[in-house]
Amino acid sequence: MSYNETDLLPGQDLAHLLPPSWKDDIQRWFAEDTPSYDWAGFVVGEEEQEAILWGKSGGIVAGAPFFTEIFAHVGCSVTWLVPEGTAIPDGVKTKVAVVTGKARHLLLGERVALNTLARCSGIATVSRRFRDTAREAGWTGVVAGTRKTTPGFRIVEKYGMMVGGVDPHRHDLSSMVMLKDNHIWATGSITAAIKSVRRVAGFSLLVNVECQSLAEGDEAVAAGANIVMLDNLVGDELHGAAKALKDKWRGKREFLIETSGGIVEAGLRGRIGPDIDILSTSAVHQSCPHVDFSLKIQPKKK
Repeated sequence: MSYNETDLLPGQDLAHLLPPSWKDDIQRWFAEDTPSYDWAGFVVGEEEQEAILWGKSGGIVAGAPFFTEIFAHVGCSVTWLVPEGTAIPDGVKTKVAVVTGKARHLLLGERVALNTLARCSGIATVSRRFRDTAREAGWTGVVAGTRKTTPGFRIVEKYGMMVGGVDPHRHDLSSMVMLKDNHIWATGSITAAIKSVRRVAGFSLLVNVECQSLAEGDEAVAAGANIVMLDNLVGDELHGAAKALKDKWRGKREFLIETSGGIVEAGLRGRIGPDIDILSTSAVHQSCPHVDFSLKIQPKKK
């Protein structure tokens, strides 16, 4: 198995990664959606009902633990009919899950749960396309997202990337040292920035340095960077710089080369190559179309 393999092994479940603290978000989501009286919910009462979750557009189903826990918060249960990570077809309605609970509670959770599921599934869908395009091209590197996520919703969006099969990249400022252009300009040089951060970050954190040229990449490797991010370099400039760095430092330093900046789905193939280890892009999670779902309470038989 290659180091960038993203498929789960039998018995593995991404939901097991989630920290207990994420459930605190649910209360905030409900407080936003129902800050005062639930006028419409008043009319439907407390009778036990069953609702069908329908997938109405094609995409990857992602966000099951969030959907389930949102309904559990209002006393409802969810039975999934389609496993998370499954691609549902476009153009036909797919029965994805059944939700059972009191009518008023089903409607309380409906929009919060649907919004979360639609967003997470949209990210997983685009992530899967990026991953598959890279694999079809024969590239064995890592496709990754970025930290450019929605404030307060990062755990959902990063989860969607993982369901789609891409690397979520660093989860926060504490996960990895990333020295970008502003850090370097404020410090004075790439070398000074790396030496400074190594004093406090120690051996256990990787150092990723944003570089605008071959010369900057060379300085970063010489100073001990673990990852050289060739930012906004394209075409021959990108691949030439990557090859030159690998050739010069082969057998002397271990490091990875990352390409980033302005990468969209149509341009992915032009940014991957034999000397590129990581491709990171916010296109897998920003401006992604949502997957369309609806929740319909089943009419009582007369």
